[in-house]
Amino acid sequence: MDLYKAITERRSIHEFKSTLIEEKELRGIFQTASWAPNHRMKQPWNVKMFQKDGAVDLAQLIIDSYKRSGFTDGYSEEKAEKMMEGIKKFLLKIPHHALIYMEKDQDFHRYEEDYAAVCAFIQNVQLAAWGKNIGVLWTSSPYISDEKFIEEVGLNEKKHKVVAVLQMGIPERIPGAKPRDEVPITFCRESFIKRS
Repeated sequence: MDLYKAITERRSIHEFKSTLIEEKELRGIFQTASWAPNHRMKQPWNVKMFQKDGAVDLAQLIIDSYKRSGFTDGYSEEKAEKMMEGIKKFLLKIPHHALIYMEKDQDFHRYEEDYAAVCAFIQNVQLAAWGKNIGVLWTSSPYISDEKFIEEVGLNEKKHKVVAVLQMGIPERIPGAKPRDEVPITFCRESFIKRS
């Protein structure tokens, strides 16, 4: 697929078919994405893929996190349970949930570099997947910062940062394009430093 076409025609997918993608195919997508730029060739990205029964457990941990965060506050118990069941049902329709995380560098500048590299990796995942007719939704819901959630998925909150969960699968429906604003660019052609 042409690079410019992939960038402009890729869409965030919200509805997936139940078909599971072969592990070899998924591994190939993430391996291709690893060509993202990263400082000192640190390659700071890590992936935990939840599917089948693993996806069932992940969905429950997400629901538990929503409840802890007060997402259902102000609703009757019946309404809250109905809401959570709806969210869980939605999550279980998604074949693959790729949790993307990195180790936290204690040096702030290096931490920022690693975070930027992981975000570039995520965009590469989306483009590589799109080239194989696989849809992705890059999610960064509040549960990814929930200490208990992080521990429950087998990570160490003090050591790891969850950057995103990528929902992946064959698109059931591809949404239309949303227009993009013109990028504001300032060209500095003249000297701007005051010299004595």
